[in-house]
Amino acid sequence: MSLLEITGLTVTFTGDGGPVRAVDGVDLHVEAGETLAVVGESGSGKTVTALSVLGLTPRPPGCETGGAIRLDGVDLTDLDARGWRSVRGGRVAMVFQDPSAALNPLLTLGTQIADAVRAHEPVSRTAARDRAVAALELARLPGPASRLGQYPHQLSGGMRQRAAIALAIAARPKLLIADEPTTALDVGVQAEILDMLDTLRRDLGMGLVLITHDLGTVASHADRVAVMYAGRVVETGPTRQVLDDPRMPYTRALLDATPRLDAPARQRLASIGGQPPDLSVPAPGCAFAPRCPVVLDRCHHERPALELHAPEQRAACLNPLPAGAVTLGPVGGEHDAPTDAAAPDGEPIAEFDRVALHYPVRKGPLRRVVDHVRAVDGVSLRLHPGRTLALVGESGSGKTSLTRTLLRLERPTGGAVRYDGIDVTRPDREQLRRLQREVQVVFQNPYASLDPRMTVGQILAEPLRVHGLEAGRAELARLLAQVGLDDAALDRYPAAFSGGQRQRVAIARALGLRPRLIVCDEAVSALDVSIQAQVLNLLADLQREHGLAYLFITHDLAVVRSVAHDIAVMRAGVVVEQGPAERIYDRPTHEYTRRLLEMAPGHPTHARTGRTAQWSR
Repeated sequence: MSLLEITGLTVTFTGDGGPVRAVDGVDLHVEAGETLAVVGESGSGKTVTALSVLGLTPRPPGCETGGAIRLDGVDLTDLDARGWRSVRGGRVAMVFQDPSAALNPLLTLGTQIADAVRAHEPVSRTAARDRAVAALELARLPGPASRLGQYPHQLSGGMRQRAAIALAIAARPKLLIADEPTTALDVGVQAEILDMLDTLRRDLGMGLVLITHDLGTVASHADRVAVMYAGRVVETGPTRQVLDDPRMPYTRALLDATPRLDAPARQRLASIGGQPPDLSVPAPGCAFAPRCPVVLDRCHHERPALELHAPEQRAACLNPLPAGAVTLGPVGGEHDAPTDAAAPDGEPIAEFDRVALHYPVRKGPLRRVVDHVRAVDGVSLRLHPGRTLALVGESGSGKTSLTRTLLRLERPTGGAVRYDGIDVTRPDREQLRRLQREVQVVFQNPYASLDPRMTVGQILAEPLRVHGLEAGRAELARLLAQVGLDDAALDRYPAAFSGGQRQRVAIARALGLRPRLIVCDEAVSALDVSIQAQVLNLLADLQREHGLAYLFITHDLAVVRSVAHDIAVMRAGVVVEQGPAERIYDRPTHEYTRRLLEMAPGHPTHARTGRTAQWSR
């Protein structure tokens, strides 16, 4: 008997637009001590399936759930509210994508974790505190005892995620669900978090469900994988077998769309044409048929069953790929040649000249300055029209702090920041208006960057109206189409979208003003690989057509390879290495750069053996 058995799970949401079948007949199982990865595009049903295991989907009539969910043989769908309270955290726990939203900002870490323990076990406050320290230690948070009195805002992003994991494992659950636990983390912290989850799974004998869009992570850390599309599992089996030899064209397309460390620089990615289906209008046949490059006529009206195509490997396809198929070829358009990487000439569009940004450290009753945090310490960089400069480095290296000086969100302590001849720190009224239109930004966190009280249409239209540009529905729909969303999204609020979909809205808003320079602060980290490929190709097309410059901040070194002309590696507020992207990847000179490349998912030093290492990130 499996630790977790999901049989025929269906989840249907009801509303003014009619019923939406978000999960449609899902069968999954997880063994104790095993990692199952669930992958698929935004809206495929991954998170809704996970929430169903914790009983966190809405109650009728807003949501109807069918099928069976058994944990250690007990059907969870029969539980009442009191029964669910004993299960959540005690037998099943979840690590959410955004640790800031999962942790209570008003309570210390010690209080939150101790309360979680006492909610499921009759222990004293002292014993609960000891368990909190043990959980923080298992989550590899430095100085666990000293962290009990800290609040979430006092921790970095990676530390907050570790604290969220400690909160989840404090009551020693049998099953842990991790929903995109490393999406916004740099490669070093990402590797540590994933290794920690592997260790916890082995040491505690937990089952682990890893929801992710990062196929490099899947290749390195999952025992089995389930690929979901339009609410159904369309392929499942052992990880190496599925990723090396997929039978479902959708799985192959996801692999083709994944950026690779060994790919040519600035190579156009193979995106998946079209858009995921509207789940409020059930497809009579295969839901992937309108986007499938090997579709048959009967695929449009005959629904494929999940059938065995190889030992332990099942796929739902009427025209499965033959064994050993290497690629589908270009999906949604031919690959373009890499953008010209010749050395830049002419004046830079933006320039950082020995920029410093120091934050004072105050102590004592009079709050006197006793020291400074040197977030940026004498950085000089140039950004040219039509080129992409990638800033890479671990959390706290100063990447975002540096770009905030360009966006006028911070005033530099020293040095100069210039944009097209304008001193960014002292613009006149006309220059300020130019800056506000010509320099746009896509922030890392789509949950915080969109006003929850405004519809998507209002969010897109507001900056257009401020600058006197066309803001009609047709123009707004065009902006959404560029990032893979339809015009139905215009009347909905940000809360109705997944994290990846919200980030697409943020990118559309930045593109609307037709800027000359876009700062992309982890702009594609929350997107699944198919939409990521579409957005990166779109950014490359706009750069080619309009000579746009990009300042690209990311922890994903495979993405950097597909977009960057130049790379600057930052550490502790200084640039330790910079130069053309090809030279940085092929012949890194600084030990820190080499270490970042080695920690990237899919790097030959730690990728699984076999063909998986050839495509993984």
